[in-house]
Amino acid sequence: MVDKIKVLIVDDASFMIKALSEMLGSDPDIDVVGVAKNGQEGLEKIKELKPDVITLDVDMPVMDGIRTVRHIMIESPVPIVMLSSLFNHGEITFEALRLGVVDFLPKPSGAISKDIHDERTKIIDRVKIAADEKIDKVRRVKVCKLDSRDRLTERYEFRQLDYVVSIGTTLGGPNTIINLMSQLSPELPAAVVVIQEISQKILPAFVEKFNEYTPWRVEVGIEGTVLEQGVCYVCSYNEPLVVQNNQNSEYCLVSGNNPHEPLNDLFSSVAEAFNENAVGVLLTGIGNDGSRGFMSIKEKSGTTIAQSTETCVYPNLTHSAIESGVVDTVISANQLAGQIELTINGKHND
Repeated sequence: MVDKIKVLIVDDASFMIKALSEMLGSDPDIDVVGVAKNGQEGLEKIKELKPDVITLDVDMPVMDGIRTVRHIMIESPVPIVMLSSLFNHGEITFEALRLGVVDFLPKPSGAISKDIHDERTKIIDRVKIAADEKIDKVRRVKVCKLDSRDRLTERYEFRQLDYVVSIGTTLGGPNTIINLMSQLSPELPAAVVVIQEISQKILPAFVEKFNEYTPWRVEVGIEGTVLEQGVCYVCSYNEPLVVQNNQNSEYCLVSGNNPHEPLNDLFSSVAEAFNENAVGVLLTGIGNDGSRGFMSIKEKSGTTIAQSTETCVYPNLTHSAIESGVVDTVISANQLAGQIELTINGKHND
């Protein structure tokens, strides 16, 4: 018999505790082993009950969710699924994902929600995926807030858009994306298009805060947007975009046609548009999406880079691509930015 997934619920709202307990308890693979009304109590229960996953609210007395995440990751690492009505607070969503939570899901209609059961499937799915996370691979990203006046000077010099770096990931990926983009030089003659697993409700606030911690300009990917050098466009895995030429022969973002394999679609579109100047980067994630798109990049003489499985919290995506023989370079998470720069500068100077 397979052991059930032990879940601890940390939330100060009695209604939410009851709703989540009933929801998660209805799944035969999940066992709700305890509840806590605040972060401090949650830390004590983690040590006592040793759960496989915790669901965590943000707005709680005594110790809020973000402080709790910091303590958990240092004292008693355990996969975390955050559930909060504060999804439009960029500093909260960005900080939670920077610290390495599995996912940040909005409570459907506020702190006291009567329709939370509509989200039952998604929440149960996230808890089950969280249980498989390699928690020892989670690293909080160190970031530094940038002075907007300094960033303007970097954009005075015009640089041609010759390359597109397409980055694909699912759960566990936002943490790595933040790390990569905080290190990557904005002086590259390139734009970056990212597809990651993140709720559309959370994306705008997350991107707004993300933009303060990277030398790149970070924007939400929107259909019809013309790509610019020095800009990173972040798209949701649930509403993915691809790169195509518009009627003015400009490279722009358009809706993808394959919602089941958005990474394959993105990589293939960038290969078609930029040929040998296409760069594909595959990060941590669930499933095998991306391998076919990597093959398209290689067929056009572009470059494919994968995060090493040893540094992935979920190794499935990169393992599948590596096993398929479509990856040019396999490298650790902290070396990704340097490898991208080496690739583009090497090609640009040929």
